[in-house]
Amino acid sequence: MEKVKTAIIDIGSNTVRLVMYQYDKNEGLHEFGNIKTVARLRTHLLPTGDMSEEGMGILSKTLASFKRILEDYNVTDIKAAATAAVRQASNNQEIVRRMKEETGIEIEILSEEEEAYFGFLAVVNSMDTASAVTIDIGGGSTEITLFKNKKLQETHSFPFGTVSLKQKFVKGSIMDNEERKLLHNYIKEQFKSLSWICGVDLPVIAIGGSARNVAQVHQQQHRYPISGVHQYEMTLDDLLELKQGLSQMTFEQLKQLDGLSSDRADIIVPAIEVFTTLMETVSTENFQLSKKGLREGLIIHRVLQGDATAFDKYNVFAENAKRIAFEYGRSIEEVETLCALSEQMYRECCKLDYFTFNQQHLELIQRAAKVFAIGEYIELESSSQHTFYLLANQSIAGMNHLERIKLALLASYKNRDYFNRFAMPFLSWIPREELKYLRDFGALLRFVYALNVSKRNIVKQVMLNRIDEMVQVDVTVEGSAVAEIYQAERTKKHMERIFKCEVSIHFHEEGWK
Repeated sequence: MEKVKTAIIDIGSNTVRLVMYQYDKNEGLHEFGNIKTVARLRTHLLPTGDMSEEGMGILSKTLASFKRILEDYNVTDIKAAATAAVRQASNNQEIVRRMKEETGIEIEILSEEEEAYFGFLAVVNSMDTASAVTIDIGGGSTEITLFKNKKLQETHSFPFGTVSLKQKFVKGSIMDNEERKLLHNYIKEQFKSLSWICGVDLPVIAIGGSARNVAQVHQQQHRYPISGVHQYEMTLDDLLELKQGLSQMTFEQLKQLDGLSSDRADIIVPAIEVFTTLMETVSTENFQLSKKGLREGLIIHRVLQGDATAFDKYNVFAENAKRIAFEYGRSIEEVETLCALSEQMYRECCKLDYFTFNQQHLELIQRAAKVFAIGEYIELESSSQHTFYLLANQSIAGMNHLERIKLALLASYKNRDYFNRFAMPFLSWIPREELKYLRDFGALLRFVYALNVSKRNIVKQVMLNRIDEMVQVDVTVEGSAVAEIYQAERTKKHMERIFKCEVSIHFHEEGWK
């Protein structure tokens, strides 16, 4: 599949959003444009069930403006999908006909099952969580799914969302205590009708704009040290505390609140009420955020039609590591060499009892090997700083935030001072003993990286032997290894700190005359 540009237009009950993607087999999926209009189409459904002329006018004007933007970007592959507001309108076929006639954009109305499925598809291809209950709360509908071992088990769509709940239960701009109780009881009864989520004790994964805003506000209030909400985790107590704090704010205060979109100021508390009620029904303390939802599910599905191997839901990180490595100038061959050498070094260290073998540790080391020192692409001299920032502050599919920090600490290792400096904001996240072995793994990777400094992938084997009071490193290479010899000698001090003894390196050159 060649490099393809695709636009997804998500016509929701609260917002209409245009997202532009580019897919390439080497570079993966890349978002390069994102435009949102707050349309509140749900509020334009008349008592008759029809969408009003005003509502259709807003949608037509929005789509026409999106069409002009797409022409500027030279994007011709367009997928426009409508959810609850259009689906629930009794004149939805008239809406589809009018939009095609007035804007040239053909709208597909997603069924409740399709909407739930595409949200599930986005989650399992962007997160490592194997089993969970998902909730995608929009303006006019709420989709619930249950998946186990990344296989969809159940789906359901409720005909209510943040906008419709506000219309039904909240008279003013914000909800009072009596309205909150009525809302809670209503939502509780709705969720209890799904026997397959009651007491399953699985994480709840939330999708959509309200979920993202909840995470952003919580991060702002706790001075969260890294950016990004994808795979951000909260507890039920975190949500209850946040709900209590927001409930005490005025509408004007909510509109000014950092992390909260002003257009969601009136619906954020009802949304949290829905999330907490679902968690109580599921009997879980674990609340996770997915930044990937319906739109990502639609584009993933579209890409898979042309390239069935584009995504692997059972190995989410691998595809993203490949994308990151490629983006920062790393070849597939170099990545494979670094992974192979890092595994050899780790196993050799375990053989000599410097580490105790742990499969999870090996997986972390190999993950870090794939992106070690990617900051060199920006500037060689400050590679360590750039590497840590790049990895710590971008959403990496298949890794939660703690795993992301561990990856960044290993992949950015330069020396103990830099490691301690980068780790400082996360001392409450990682126990001291764990930090020690992470530092040692970083040192190991620094040495491994030196063994491929010329990026010719000539080192084929590394072996360790303890000789008297010294550790001898035997390195087998194909061809001349002048650069590797020089760099290995410069970095062997990092291994000497792990071994607490002298290190002697012997290169064995094969096939060089």
